[in-house]
Amino acid sequence: MNIINNSATINLESWFIGIDIVVIVSLILAILLAIIFLVIVSLNKACQTIPIMLAGNSCLAEIVYGSSMLSIALFTLENDMKQILFQDSLCNFRGYLGYVGNASLLYSFTLQAMYRYIVVVYPTRITWQSTKVQGLLVCCSWMFSIGSLLPWLFTGDIIYIANNQLCALPFQLSVPILYNMLLTYIIPILIIMLIYLKLFLFVRQIGLRATSIQTMFQARRELIMVRRIVIIIIFLLILGLPYCIFVFMSFITNPPKYYYRISLFFVDIGQNFVMIALFCFSQPLMDIVQNFRRLFVTIVQPATT
Repeated sequence: MNIINNSATINLESWFIGIDIVVIVSLILAILLAIIFLVIVSLNKACQTIPIMLAGNSCLAEIVYGSSMLSIALFTLENDMKQILFQDSLCNFRGYLGYVGNASLLYSFTLQAMYRYIVVVYPTRITWQSTKVQGLLVCCSWMFSIGSLLPWLFTGDIIYIANNQLCALPFQLSVPILYNMLLTYIIPILIIMLIYLKLFLFVRQIGLRATSIQTMFQARRELIMVRRIVIIIIFLLILGLPYCIFVFMSFITNPPKYYYRISLFFVDIGQNFVMIALFCFSQPLMDIVQNFRRLFVTIVQPATT
């Protein structure tokens, strides 16, 4: 390699730039959708409910995750265009922030599922459903996501991976990788799946008993909302399949040369689906969007006739 200003030149693969641009555009769109969601919620009292607040927390987590991954993608694109290997002073922090954003996003969906479960199974526990308690849980989930991953920022386990032009935990059989997979991926997904299963069995059980129509309607509605969260999680699991395959492959042999580029491509482009799903699954928000659309059509149609 030729050394140029403390950087090393590399051979540019033909697909690098195209992948970088697609990822950047996808992340920008996801961040914009998350911001629009939060703006609409903050300006409309009809959307200021606990379920929407928890969905807004997911949008905030998406902004954190999307911004960190966008910064990584821009850094990767710059290095690819210059055809150099270079690690700046913020590289490790960007990698850490990406893990924090991913953990906070998955745990935000966990909080949504937990709230739906409490509403159905423990309807008399009003305190558990209060804004104060749910807000406290949101704060705790962020503190957990930030604190539990903080050691890897200072132990040197997050390193610059030259072929993939980013700083992250290298795929190999190690404590950091196993810890990260368990804490930020497996545990929240298992909790969500368990909540859905228990809620499904509970709704089925009360359906066999003499139960008021209102109670049954409420239980089925919350079950549908948890099912929608499960749909988002399943989609993320599908997009994260290359990531998981490469991780488990690294326990036995060396993963492909550009394993992070490939795996993060699928994960990052899926963020738009997450935001679109949050919009569609938040009924008060969809009502406002549809009302705005009708108003826009009403204004535009006379001008075109």
